[in-house]
Amino acid sequence: VQLVESGGGEVQPGGSLRLSCVASGYIFSVEDMGWYRQAPGKERELVALMSKVGTPKYADSVKGRFTIARDNAKNTVTLQMNKLESEDTAVYYCNSDVRPSRNYAFNYWGQGTQVTVSS
Repeated sequence: VQLVESGGGEVQPGGSLRLSCVASGYIFSVEDMGWYRQAPGKERELVALMSKVGTPKYADSVKGRFTIARDNAKNTVTLQMNKLESEDTAVYYCNSDVRPSRNYAFNYWGQGTQVTVSS
């Protein structure tokens, strides 16, 4: 199973970016899908998470600015990021619990995509 991210880049404060992640490989089902980020010198932190049934969870710092969405049929998750701030600068990682079969699940990480917010 692989998680492949796309959509990072550099944007000015107040701008927007959209990240996408697709899970591929031998998949029976995909459970939680979400996004984490890690800024230089800081620990990796949860940004947004969405359950298989569509319940979202957000970090307080991004509520009202970021929106997570997923397409279960395509095993994809997106993160729409609006009103970006310099504090949002980080490497963003896709994360997902994937079941290769009904009986067990593994947690997977994407390779990361850089988001830089700078004037």
